Amino acid sequence: MGNIFKTLFILVFTTALLGCKEKKQTTEITALKVPDTLKWSERMMLSEMERNPEAWSLDFVEKPKWEYTHGLILLACQRLNAQYPNPKYDAYVKAWYNQMIDDSAHVKTYKQSVYNIDRVKPGNALIGLYNETKNEKYLKVIHLLREQLSGQPRTSEGGFWHKKVYPYQMWLDGLYMGEPFYAQYTNEFDSGESAQKAYDDIVLQFDLIQKHSKDSVTGLLYHGWDESKEQAWANKETGTSPHFWGRAMGWYMMALVDVLDYFPKEHPGYQRLVEYLNEESEVLLKYRDQGLWYQVLDQGGEEGNYLEASASSMFVYAFAKGANKGYLPEEFKNIANDSFQAMIKQFVTVDGDGIVNLNQVCGVAGLGGNPYRDGSYEYYVNELIRSNDPKGVGPFIMAALELDK
Repeated sequence: MGNIFKTLFILVFTTALLGCKEKKQTTEITALKVPDTLKWSERMMLSEMERNPEAWSLDFVEKPKWEYTHGLILLACQRLNAQYPNPKYDAYVKAWYNQMIDDSAHVKTYKQSVYNIDRVKPGNALIGLYNETKNEKYLKVIHLLREQLSGQPRTSEGGFWHKKVYPYQMWLDGLYMGEPFYAQYTNEFDSGESAQKAYDDIVLQFDLIQKHSKDSVTGLLYHGWDESKEQAWANKETGTSPHFWGRAMGWYMMALVDVLDYFPKEHPGYQRLVEYLNEESEVLLKYRDQGLWYQVLDQGGEEGNYLEASASSMFVYAFAKGANKGYLPEEFKNIANDSFQAMIKQFVTVDGDGIVNLNQVCGVAGLGGNPYRDGSYEYYVNELIRSNDPKGVGPFIMAALELDK
C-alpha cells in the first residue's frame, strides 16, 4: 500500500507542477508589450514607442534635433490618434514639440538661414497640434516655417532648391518636405490673392519636376535635377541624376496625395496634380515585383538590388489614399491591399513580446555632399540597410490606416 500511496503522491504532485507551468506559460503569452489583437497601424506605432520611449530618440539620433523624420512619425501618430484615440499617442506628439519649442517659440537646433527644406516637414503635425491646443508658441513656429518657404532659394523658373548648400538642385524628396505644409498652411491661414499665388506656386513645384525629372522612355522620375548641370552626378545635357531611386519617387507620390487634401478643386492646377498622380501610379505598376518595389526601381534583376520597405510603404499609402479620396481608380485600393499583405510577408517580423519590426529599409540616400554621393547604381544598393527606420515606419503606419489594417 505504501508504494501505491507513494505513486499517487508523485502523480498528483507532477500534475500540479505541470498545471503551474502551463499557467505560467499562458500568462507570458498574454502579457505582450504590444497586443497582436490590434491593427497593424497601432502595433507598429506602439512598437516604435517601446523602442523610443521619448520621441527625440527616433531616427537613431543621440540628442534632440528638429528633423523631418520626427515630423513624419509624429504626423503618423497624430493621424493614428484621430482614428484610434489613445492618450499615449497625443502625449507622445506633444512631448517632442514641447521639448523642441520653448515658451518664447525658439526652436532648438533649427536655423532658418540654412534653408534646408527638410526642416519644414514637422510643420504639418504642428498645425494639427495648434488646432487642438491654440497654443500661441506653436502658431509662431508655424509662421516661421512659412517664412522659410518665402525665402527659400529657387531655380530660375521658381523651383525650390533642396538646400542652400545644394544650389540649383531640386530633389523629389523636397516635394514632400515642403509642399504638404505649404498647402495646409495656405488652406488654413491664407485667403484671396495671397492664397491664389501660393497655390500657383505649389503646382509649379510639381510642374517643374515633371518637366525636368521625368524620363521620356520609362515615365519614371529621376531622384534629382541640377539646373546648373555642374554636379558630377548630373547628366550634362539634362541635369538629371543617373537613376530612379524608389524612396525618392515614394516621397513624390506621398506629396501629391497629401497636397490634394488642402488644394481647392476649382484651382486650374488641381486636375494637373490628379493627372500626375494617375500617370505615375500607372508607371509604378510596371515595376512592381511580388507586390513590392526595388531600391532602384527599374533594375529589379541586377546584382545587389533588393525589395525595399520604405518605397513600398509609400506607394501603398499613395495608392490606398488616392483610391479612398477618388483621385485614383478604385482598383488601386485592391492593389494596395495586395501589396500591403506582401509587405507583411516580406518585411515584417514580430518579436516574442509582440514588438513589430519593419526590415529592409534603406537608411539614407542623397546626392553630392561630403563624402560625395555620385548617384550611381552601386551607390544606391550599397547604402545602409536597417530595420525600423522612421522613413519606412511612418509611411507603413499611414498605409495601414488608409487600408484599416
